[in-house]
Amino acid sequence: MRLKTSDMLAAPAIGRELAQVLGSDYYVRDWSRENRNWFAAVQIEKRMMFIILTLIIAVAAFNLVSMLVMTVTDKQPDIAILRTLGASPASIMKVFMVQGSVVGLMGTLLGVVAGVLLALNIDTAVSGIETLFNFQVLPKGVYFINRLPSDLRWDDVAVIGGVSCVLALLSTIYPSWRASKVRPAEALRYE
Repeated sequence: MRLKTSDMLAAPAIGRELAQVLGSDYYVRDWSRENRNWFAAVQIEKRMMFIILTLIIAVAAFNLVSMLVMTVTDKQPDIAILRTLGASPASIMKVFMVQGSVVGLMGTLLGVVAGVLLALNIDTAVSGIETLFNFQVLPKGVYFINRLPSDLRWDDVAVIGGVSCVLALLSTIYPSWRASKVRPAEALRYE
């Protein structure tokens, strides 16, 4: 006997209740038990995608660090002049932390907005790519689906955006500390 529920996520709970009511004479199973391996594979894929996205964000954070280190190296004479005018090492550090944080947070914001827009309009984007390059992303003879599904999860967007913001803020510490340690006499020696 098969039962159909209006809420597919309630099927496991309904199955447990039916098993208690019917007793041990009947075997009750729901769709989540029948497809257990498939759901486990999807969970593994989701974890791997999180790791891959975190690594991509880490590469972007290293790019931010290198950009700030290059800026500090380029601005050493300017930092030295600010120090001779009375700027404290903490204020120099704040300047570079704010610069790096603004770059990192703006990059995160733009990335999240672009990613959400792409996820919400994936059908249009895929059809545009298919038309532009004259090929099918999901050929009908190979796949059982004819469109690319997209399930936007706001909690995942928040986690990835949060990790990106934290890495952006952390990546400003070393270059800012390095800028605060510039010695005016050495930086202005050859100027």
